[in-house]
Parts: sequence; C-alpha cells; structure tokens
Amino acid sequence: MVTGFSDFNAILLFIAVILPLALGGLLLLGGRFPQRLNRILALVGFAAPLVISLWLYACFSSAAAESGFVFQSRFATGLEALGIYLHLGLNGISLALVLLTGVVGLAAGLFAMQSQAERGHLYLALLLIMLGGLVGTFASIDLFFFYFFHEFALIPTFIMIGIWGGAGRRTAAIEMTIYLTAGALISLLGLIALYWNSGAEAFSIIALREYLAAEPLSATVQNNIFPLLLVGFGILVSLFPFHSWAPRGYGVAPTAAAMLHAGVLKKFGLYGLLQIAAPLLPLGALEWQSWLLWLALGNVLIIGLITLAQNDLKQMIGYASVMHMGYCFLGIATFSVIGAGGVIILMVAHGMSVALLFMLSTCIYHRSQTFDMGAMGGLARKTPVLAAFFVAATMASIGLPGFGNFIGEFTIFMSLGESEATRWFVLPTAIGIIISAVYGLRAVARTFFGNAHEAILKRFEKGEIEDLRWSERLPAGFLVLGLLIIGLWPAVLTDNASEALESIYSKAAETPAVFVLSEDTLEVQPLAILTSDLHSNER
Repeated sequence: MVTGFSDFNAILLFIAVILPLALGGLLLLGGRFPQRLNRILALVGFAAPLVISLWLYACFSSAAAESGFVFQSRFATGLEALGIYLHLGLNGISLALVLLTGVVGLAAGLFAMQSQAERGHLYLALLLIMLGGLVGTFASIDLFFFYFFHEFALIPTFIMIGIWGGAGRRTAAIEMTIYLTAGALISLLGLIALYWNSGAEAFSIIALREYLAAEPLSATVQNNIFPLLLVGFGILVSLFPFHSWAPRGYGVAPTAAAMLHAGVLKKFGLYGLLQIAAPLLPLGALEWQSWLLWLALGNVLIIGLITLAQNDLKQMIGYASVMHMGYCFLGIATFSVIGAGGVIILMVAHGMSVALLFMLSTCIYHRSQTFDMGAMGGLARKTPVLAAFFVAATMASIGLPGFGNFIGEFTIFMSLGESEATRWFVLPTAIGIIISAVYGLRAVARTFFGNAHEAILKRFEKGEIEDLRWSERLPAGFLVLGLLIIGLWPAVLTDNASEALESIYSKAAETPAVFVLSEDTLEVQPLAILTSDLHSNER
C-alpha cells in the first residue's frame, strides 16, 4: 500500500485539495489585506484545481495501477486502528468529477470576484473552502474522508445562504439543513454497515473491493445495506420525493454557491451510488432496482410538470436541475457499463449547464431587477450576447445534439432499452424530453423575445440595460466550451472512465453486465439474463 506520495502527480493532486483550503483560510483574514491581494490569492485558488486536473488528465493511465487508482497518496491520521487513512487517488470515474469541479469552480470563482457582495473577502474565502472540499470529496479513496470532505464543503453553503441569501433564506436554510443532515447520516450509517460487515482492514474503496471480491456479502446483508445508501445518497441528490430542499435552496443561495452546489456538490450522491453502492452491493442493488426506477421516473415526470408551472426563472432552473437528476438515477438503475457511462457524461454536462444557467439568471436579474419571466421580454434587443449564451445553455440543458447533455441522455436511453426490466421505462422517460423542450423554449421566449414589459421598456429608455461584460463572458465561455467539447468529443470522458467501469461492473467490454454472486466466486453475467431470473434463484 502507498505510504506518502506515489509520484509527483500525487503531490499535485494533494495540492489541488489543500491549496484552495489554505488560501480560503488566509482570506478569512483578508480584511487586513489590500483588495488587490485578496483577488490575486482568490484567483490562484480558483484556477489551481482546474490547471492541476487538466495536467492529471493528460498524465492519466489507469493501467499504471492494479487497483485502478493512480496518483495515490496515503497518510496516517491517528485513526489507523479503525482502518482510516487520508488516502487520495483517482480512477476514470473520479477523474471526470475532479475535472468538473475544476471547470465549475473557476467559473464560479471568476463570477464571484466581480460581484459587489459585502465582506467580499469572506465571500471568496468560503467559496474557496467549498471548492477545496469538493476536490477532496472526489479524490478520496478512504470512505471516511470521502464523507468528511463532503460535509466540510456543505458548511460554507449554509453560511453563504445565511449571510448573502435572498428573501426567505432562513426557511430555505433550515429545510436544507434538515434534509441534507438526514441524508448524510443515513448514508454514513450505510457506509459504516458496509465496512463493518465486510471484514476489510481499511475503510477504503480499494480494500472493500478486494475483500468483497473474495468474500462477498450475503444477499440478505446486501438487501439491508443498499437501501440505506440509496435513500441517504438519494436525499443528497434530491431524489423524488426528497427533493423540495433543492429548488428553494438554490432560489435564495448566492449565485456562486448555487453554481458549485447544483453543479458539483449534488453529484456526491450519484458518485457514491456509481462508485461504491452498486458495484459493492450488486444483489442489493438489483433487489431495490424497481424502487429506484419508479422514484427516478418521479423526478422526470412529476418534477418536470412542476417545472412547467414556474414563472420565477431561478426557481424554474432549480426544479429543472432536480428533474434531470432523474435521468442519472435511471442510468444507475440499469446497473450496466453503458448506463454508468451515460451517467458520468450527464453528470459532468449537467454540472456545467446548470451552473451556467444559474449564472446567467443572475445576469438577467441585474439587468431587469426581477426573476419573474412575465415581467421581462424583449431583452435580446439590448443584450444579444447574453441572449446567445442563455439560448446555448438552455439548448444544452434540454439535450440538443452537439452538447454533452445529449450524449449522456442518449446513452442512458440506450442502456434502458438493453434489458426487459428497464425497457418499459423508455417511453415515459422520453416524455421528459418534451417537457424539457417546452419549459426551456418558453423561458427563452418570455425572457428575451416578444414584447417587452413596461418596466423593461423604461429601463431601455434610461440606458440601464447593457449586454454581458467581459468579466461575465469569460466564465460563461468556459462552461459553454466544456459542454461543446463533451458533446462533440465524448471520448474525453469515456476513454478513461470505461476502463474503471468495466473493471467494477463487467469483465467483458462488449456486454453490459453486473456482478452476480455464484457459490464460491464473483462472476459476471449479462444484465438481461440476471434480471429475468433474479427472483427465481436464491444465491
């Protein structure tokens, strides 16, 4: 096992976690520093994770480690008796999420740096701490620190809502606290139960995989542990019906915090199901498959219809984000390599598109002084660049070909059609595409085209509405570029992720498969075969 750093790239990964945290801590004292110095320190902290993640992507090779994780570092924590170490590293799945964190983190940071928030040094410091926690979450191999970094990243969210949030922030913050605390505790209970029953010597993904490959858990134990992880992680991702905290919380949250939370932090639960729960508890996952499918369909259809009823632009984006999590849950519910690959693509693409939409909605508010789409209209006359970015973000969100969201959703639909157990969900899920197109195109029309509201006309006359400034175009451009790269070249994610997915979901790249326990070993069988006789064979 790695002790210390395995190589220079492992040091860089450690820096990507520690540097934003250290600079965030330094900026907490930023009231004593010149404003220019604060901005320089913040820029370094926001840019470092992206620069390092791009370098690590260029150097990545999962074949370099038998465990599938590269750039590993491992340090004593004083909790070795419990099998807990600070253990960092990346595989093809976590690499995609670290890249997402870098892109959205820099975009959110650049947008925050040009905001006029009071106590700006504190605002930037909390955002940096949140960013460092996010990188640590997806870079952690040890499950204790995987959980710890997530909780650490949540703290700035609550503080920022409490200080800089909009109207109704106290109620929204309380609701978020209740839901997210409950989800975190339930998921922690599931992780502890998994470790306790496994007999592994370390509380890490690698140790659990190695041990459970040789000594798999019984079906009864898996059936009891998996629902804890499903419900716990599901609450954190706003799985229906545990979703109400998300649109309300995003509606009052400061824009940069909403960008990072909706774009990145909410992927924690999906990542946990994809990387940990489904591959380590395959029989439990299949036992609860129907529940996951129906709840995910609730995200797509029920939340989709609620999204249609929204007149508040920011609330609409919040509900749309919850709706599209349903597609990710459907992809996970297939328990196949194809479905999991689609989820990875959609997680990254959705993270970029929803962050862009939240940023642009605030840009619209600054110009119109309202989020009410009925009080807008005609903004494209004075803000063609803003209109172009918003149209691009909306088209990406609703799955227009050419953007990453389309590739992710299309792949998930393909995976649903591969099995008799899931193909019945293809048609009702496809209705979500129509719902998305209706609310997305309607938002574009009501905001930027048609007749301008009287209040907007008055602001036109006074010259109070201007197009996007370059400080706003730059972060928007980063996000649109990322969406186009994934849409036109999905291999940028799938080439690395496929090796990790095949190693944990399948031994045959050609056939979507899941782990199936035989009497004395861990084998792989096609998903269609497994689901057809799951309940007729006791293992």
